Amino acid sequence: MPLSSITAVGNVFLLNLLLLYGFLASYTLSMKLKEVEEFAALNISHDALMKSVLSADSINGAQSFGILETHQAPNGVCLDKIGNGSYIGMAPHPEGSNRVFLWNQQGKVWIANVPEDGSNGVLELDESKPFLDITDRVLFGAQFGVMGMEFHPNFVSNGRFFVSYHCDKLQHSGCLGRCSCNSEINCDPATLPIEGGIKTCQYQIVVAEFTANGTASTPSLAESAKPLEVRRIFTAGLPHRGVYGGQILFGPADGFLHIMTGIGTHQGDPYNFAQNKRSLLGKILRIDVDQRNKLHDRGLWGNYSIPRDNPYNNDKQLAPEIWALGLRNPWRCSFDSDRPSYFMCGDSGQDLYEEIDMITKGGNYGWPVYEGPYPFKPANAKEGSTCNSSSNGPIFPVMGYNHSETYKTIGSASIIGGYFYRSQTDPCLYGRYLYIDLYPDGIWSGTENPGNSRNFTSSKIPYRCAHDSIAEGVMPAIGYVSSLGEDNRKDIHMLTTTGVYRVTRPSRCNYHCPKERTVSSTSSPHVSLSRKLWERAEHYALLISSMLLLLLNLV
Repeated sequence: MPLSSITAVGNVFLLNLLLLYGFLASYTLSMKLKEVEEFAALNISHDALMKSVLSADSINGAQSFGILETHQAPNGVCLDKIGNGSYIGMAPHPEGSNRVFLWNQQGKVWIANVPEDGSNGVLELDESKPFLDITDRVLFGAQFGVMGMEFHPNFVSNGRFFVSYHCDKLQHSGCLGRCSCNSEINCDPATLPIEGGIKTCQYQIVVAEFTANGTASTPSLAESAKPLEVRRIFTAGLPHRGVYGGQILFGPADGFLHIMTGIGTHQGDPYNFAQNKRSLLGKILRIDVDQRNKLHDRGLWGNYSIPRDNPYNNDKQLAPEIWALGLRNPWRCSFDSDRPSYFMCGDSGQDLYEEIDMITKGGNYGWPVYEGPYPFKPANAKEGSTCNSSSNGPIFPVMGYNHSETYKTIGSASIIGGYFYRSQTDPCLYGRYLYIDLYPDGIWSGTENPGNSRNFTSSKIPYRCAHDSIAEGVMPAIGYVSSLGEDNRKDIHMLTTTGVYRVTRPSRCNYHCPKERTVSSTSSPHVSLSRKLWERAEHYALLISSMLLLLLNLV
C-alpha cells in the first residue's frame, strides 16, 4: 500500500478515535449536568438531601412528592394577592372547576374564576352580575349580615343551596321566629335590658334554602340563582346584639347540615346559654334538611328533621338539634378533606384564650366555666353556671394561643378557624392545620404528632407576599382577616379587608422548602420519560456509529 494511503487510513482512524473520545466525554458531562439540573430542580441543598436520606428510617420511611420527609418546619408562608375585593366567605364550586363562590356581609354572592398559581392572574368576576342578591332582607352590621353559605351535596343535580343571615323583624315582614330567650330555658324576655334601642329578639338568625334550578340547563352552568327563598329552614330570635357565629356546613360523611351558633352576648354568658342543654345558643346544631320528622314538628325551629344519631338520644335533657355545646362564638369551622371525622372549629375567646376545638358528638367545650384550658367565671354569670355534660368533664382545645401572645403587638385577639392544608402547592405545609387571628401578625400552623393521635402542637410562622404579586411591598398590609377559604385544588385563601390572598409556592418569596419542585420537574412524567429515552437513544446511536467506523478502519 502506498505510504500516502497508509497515512490517510491512519488519519481517519485517529479522527474516529478522537470522535469516540469526544462523544464519551460529552456524554459523561451531559449526564453530570443533567444530574445537577435535576438536583437543582428539587430546590434542596446537599446537606439537606443527605439529612433527609439518612433520617428516612427514623421517620417511618415517609415520602412526600418524591422527596423523603424531613419534618422541617416551614420558615414562612408565601402569599399571592389575587384580588382587591373584601369578602366574608368562600366556597369551591361543587362541579369541581377552578371557580369559587364569594360573598359579602351585605348579601351579595358572586362566582369567580381563580387564576392558575404563578400566572400573575387575578380573580375574574363581574361585580355588576351577582349570582345572588338578598341585600333587601339582610340586616348588615359589625356582627350581622350573611354569615354562611353552603351547597347541598347533590347541588350539581338538584341546584339546592343554603344561606345563613340576620334579619330585623321591624324592617322585613318575613323575619319571624321564636325568641331564643324563653320559658323552656328559664329565660324571660321581659327581664332582658334593651340594648341600643334594640328590643329582645328584634334581630333574628335565619337559615334559608335557595335554588339555581331553572336559571340554566343544569345547575352547574347557572350564573344566577332565584332570589326568593324556596323555604325557611331555621329561624331564632336573638336576645342581644352579641356574637352569633352563623356558619353552616354539610358533614361530608353524613350529609347533615351543621349550624354554628354563638352565645348572643358580648361579655360573659350571664344567662348560661352555652351550658343550658335546652338553649340552641353557644352550640353546634346538626339537622336533616332533606326530610321532615313529624314526631318532632311541634318543638322544632323550622323546616327540618332530627338525625337519629344526634346525642339527645343518649342525653334526654339535650335539645334534639344539639350536636355539641359549651362554645362562645365558633367562627369558621371545617372538616378535613382527608379525614372527615376531624371536625375543627375556631372558638373566639373573651379575656384569656383563643382556641381550636376538635368537635365530637355530644362534646362540651366548657364555656363559660372554662375559657380554653383556664377556669373562668365572668362576674355577671348566673348562679349555678356549671359545666353540664354527660361526659367526663369539658373537652379542652387541641390548639390555640393566649391573648398575651397577640396583645404585645396588636392589642386584641379573635381567632379565625382554618383548614388542614391538603394542597400540593406548598408541600412543606401539607397536613398542617392553618389558622389565623382577625388581627394577623403571622399564621398559626398546627402539627399532629404522632399521626391520628389528636395531639397537636402549634406555632406562629411569618408570611409575606410573592415578589411578583400585585400586592405592594414584601410585607403586605392585609388589614383584618374575616375568613380562610379553600378552593377545589385545596389551595387556601385569606379573605381580608384589603383583598384576597392565596398561599402560593414558597420559592416565590425566597422561602426554602426542600420538597418543592420547580415547574420543569413537575411536568408530565410521560413527557419527561420519553424525552430522556430519546436523548439516550441519540447517544447510543452515535456510540454505535463511531465504533463501526473504527472497526471498518481496522479491517
